[in-house]
Amino acid sequence: MPDLGPHAVFIWAAYGITFVTVTALVLFILGDDRRQRRILAELERQGITRRSSKPAVSTKPKPVQRKSRARKPRP
Repeated sequence: MPDLGPHAVFIWAAYGITFVTVTALVLFILGDDRRQRRILAELERQGITRRSSKPAVSTKPKPVQRKSRARKPRP
């Protein structure tokens, strides 16, 4: 074991806090992923689908083309 000197307690505490924090973040992310997948499955079961799951169909009306209102140059 390396000699950490008089600051060994603080160094080990920092490692411990870091380990606990990273572990908590990983568990939170995994839990959130499971929750989001469950919600998505429920929505798809109800018939609501993702926009990326089918070919793009434009629901927007086509823009109306207007005549140009630019003035003709004078001779």
